[in-house]
Amino acid sequence: MATAGVDLSAFNKEELPDTSGMRFGIVVAEWNEKITEALYQGAFDTFIATGTPERQITRINVPGTFELVYGAKQLCEKDIFDAVIVIGNVIQGETRHFDFVCEGVTQGVVDLNVRYDTPVIFCVLTDNNIEQSRARSGGKHGNKGVECAVAAVKMAALRRVVH
Repeated sequence: MATAGVDLSAFNKEELPDTSGMRFGIVVAEWNEKITEALYQGAFDTFIATGTPERQITRINVPGTFELVYGAKQLCEKDIFDAVIVIGNVIQGETRHFDFVCEGVTQGVVDLNVRYDTPVIFCVLTDNNIEQSRARSGGKHGNKGVECAVAAVKMAALRRVVH
């Protein structure tokens, strides 16, 4: 597994760009709520730790992971966010539904990144079981939400440089 031995929550805020004046959007899937809430909290706390005021962080909820793309599109169209994170969790089941949702949301996020000038960060856990999801949302591997907030800060800074 790719995250074995990796702490997803490890970062040095001194090495990150200044977030003064940056605005971040977070789109959170309600499905598998315990996991997505933990990922959201990791991302939110990271933005706060890097100096982003709470008023510059906007959260919207969508029913499930597949709907993340629509939610992110709405935020991107406003063109007021420096980066957007989509947070979801899909766990392998006995049917191909897992494959369709994972492929759809992945391609959707790629399409948003190509179409809009706002970076969209993929924070969707696609695990084989709930234990793997727990390990990556505040468990033994840290919190992928933290890692994605760090990526959002870096991409927001890049967006400002190239604008």
